[in-house]
Amino acid sequence: MKRCLVTGGAGFIGSHLTERLLELGHAVVVLDNLSTGGRQNLARVEGHPNFQFQQGSITDPVLLSELVPGIDVIYHMAAAVGVKLVADNPVRTIETNIYPTEVLLRLAVQGRQKFFLASTSEVYGKNPKERWTEEDDLQFGPTTRPRWAYGCSKAIDEFLGLAYHRKFNLGVVVGRFFNVVGPRQVGNYGMVIPRFVDQALDGGPVVVYDDGEQVRCFAHVREVVDSIIRLMELPAAEGQVFNIGSDEPVSIKQLADEVIRRVDPKVTKKFVPYNVAYSADFEDVRRRVPDVSRLEKTIGSKPTTPLGAILDDIIAWKRAARSK
Repeated sequence: MKRCLVTGGAGFIGSHLTERLLELGHAVVVLDNLSTGGRQNLARVEGHPNFQFQQGSITDPVLLSELVPGIDVIYHMAAAVGVKLVADNPVRTIETNIYPTEVLLRLAVQGRQKFFLASTSEVYGKNPKERWTEEDDLQFGPTTRPRWAYGCSKAIDEFLGLAYHRKFNLGVVVGRFFNVVGPRQVGNYGMVIPRFVDQALDGGPVVVYDDGEQVRCFAHVREVVDSIIRLMELPAAEGQVFNIGSDEPVSIKQLADEVIRRVDPKVTKKFVPYNVAYSADFEDVRRRVPDVSRLEKTIGSKPTTPLGAILDDIIAWKRAARSK
């Protein structure tokens, strides 16, 4: 049994990770300030003898110094999340993403904990390649566009984590997430699938930003969590960066059509320009597709759940939640 600290463990991915670690027989301490997560996400593990919840902020260095001793593995999942939140509050994004990571890495050097750093496909910025590999250049927009604050701050996180691996031989693994989706994800922060499903269940319209030709890949959280845990079991993964997600592309317009077909074919779509949805200076990435060959070679698998099955799972969860 390993004792694990999961920062942001009451969030969408963090809560699924917490459940899975407990299922595997590990002990889990969750740290979350509940600003974007919720205790309801941990309802299935409340009362578990190996589960402990600590409400607090990852920006509190004293609290972090109290929680890390005795831990074997740190899963640093906490971060500012969502395109809308990032665009609206870049100061919070930068402060939340960078400083706590450095504090946790310093503590991990002292305690020799293995360290998973949750990163994001946003670090690739506007790289024009069809598929992104972990060694590709990062191409951000200008600093006058707040949208790029998230990707830049997480890139700094990655530089920090990899520097601590090189300097102190710390067991750091970096995972870049590509549109992780599933039950418990909410649409409040710009997450597209829960927003589309809610809009369809409400009778529409399903609101598509810009022309809907943006391309994304969607991976089920269950497979993403399993990928994280397997990476942390392999010494060969230490000091490396991994794309974690599906590599099956779909346009946002196609996604809207699939949601509508499954919920109610009578629901309509509505197209809204970015300057109305976000701000006049908002920039988006037209295509975001990962090359996941490094992940597949390392752990022997990659997320493969079809989009239709993912949508059915999310729609069923949303309907059940509404019926309570």
